Amino acid sequence: MTILIKNGTLITATETFQANILIEGEHIRAILAPQSEIPHSTDVETVDATGKFITPGGIDPHCHFDLPMFGTVSSDDHYTGHKAAAFGGTTTVMDFVVHQPQGFHYSVERWHEKAAKAAIDYSFHMNLTHFDDQVAAEIPTLREMGITTLKVFTAYNGRLRLDDGSIFRALQIAKEHGMLVMAHCENGDVIETLVAQALQEGHHTPEWHAYTRPAWGAVESTLRLAAMSKETGAPVYIVHMNAGGEADMLTYARQQGAPVMGETCPPYLFFTIEHLQRPDGAKWICSPPMRTATDNARLWKALANNEIQTIGTDHCPFFFDGTTPILYEGQTVAIPGKELGKDDFTKIPNGLPGVQDRLPILWTYGVRAGKISANQFVALTATNPAKIFGLYPRKGALLPGADADLVIWDPDKKVKYGVAYSHHRTDYNLYEGWELTGYPEKVFLRGKLIVDGDQWLGQRGGGQFLKRSQGEIL
Repeated sequence: MTILIKNGTLITATETFQANILIEGEHIRAILAPQSEIPHSTDVETVDATGKFITPGGIDPHCHFDLPMFGTVSSDDHYTGHKAAAFGGTTTVMDFVVHQPQGFHYSVERWHEKAAKAAIDYSFHMNLTHFDDQVAAEIPTLREMGITTLKVFTAYNGRLRLDDGSIFRALQIAKEHGMLVMAHCENGDVIETLVAQALQEGHHTPEWHAYTRPAWGAVESTLRLAAMSKETGAPVYIVHMNAGGEADMLTYARQQGAPVMGETCPPYLFFTIEHLQRPDGAKWICSPPMRTATDNARLWKALANNEIQTIGTDHCPFFFDGTTPILYEGQTVAIPGKELGKDDFTKIPNGLPGVQDRLPILWTYGVRAGKISANQFVALTATNPAKIFGLYPRKGALLPGADADLVIWDPDKKVKYGVAYSHHRTDYNLYEGWELTGYPEKVFLRGKLIVDGDQWLGQRGGGQFLKRSQGEIL
């Protein structure tokens, strides 16, 4: 099948221009000037994109699907979450494999089984949550499985955290084998101390989740990982940066030549600890937590100044009230959620919906608001993730030979956003009632139209696993 998308305005990470896009099969065959002669074919489907914007399909480098936590599981799996992503203009997602005692191969196979229902293209990162000589010897085998990234934690003592020596050794191995280490940066010791004190003093409400995870712990941990990056020469990617001080540390470290990069997420640009103080404050519980308006502003500045390289979502939704079913694809669904911690903030499942929200929210409140340019929007949400994680130029690009992952935007479409508009399998949305101008109209995955307005044309199992090569340091 050959598809010709005519008269659209293409937006890439570096330029904006009018052109036609010729798609053959799963790939972009050519980018043609508006007046160019169109190759003749007896089987050409024409899509008129006059007045519309065309961007590469979004790449979300940070998602959690079907993730066990606190006796329940995140409410989106590798079908429902992928479907939501597609409706928001994202065509590639990256999920994190839980590190099982049986080893990396076993762990990855279990995640492939979960992802068999994938509706868009996907890849995996490998959580590294215990470390010994056997694990160290096994790390290079991940590359044979198409996984070139490890994630380490400086928090969650006794569960996910590695000591600094083990993280340092993992960085040395990653450097030797052309791999990237992703880091969740908080101070686990400080958190454990403050949580115990808060509970002893009778503090149980959601805002204490934030009070017990101070921003300074994230700031010093970010600098600590950057220092290890500089010492080993291994690239490090700081996930979900939430504090303005983290942006300061990232910029300082990069100025000193450390190969360190950073990601933030939309909630850290819009919400603050005050949202956790609301009666429904559990909706905003995630780790790391919301900070202050000053932090919001510093992160926006970092994006505008190209100090932070990507915007992911850390998508990991839970029901707000898992005792009340919702209707999803004609079936009732109820999954235990944040009500599990109604009397104790430490038992509220940590995570937020967001994989569909990311691009539309950032378009209206980032690009249209003048905080970032349209080209930066594409760089932060598609091209930079593709380059960092070894998928470029197959993904994240409007170039001949690239996968035909395209989003056609109606820049004038007005949407009153919220849970009724989103396709996340959960019962709330952080952006309830927000007014949007500009929304994805058609979404193509490898040349196949999977979203057409409010129509879902994708399918379970339609996504492909992406084996990744060594990425770039941006």
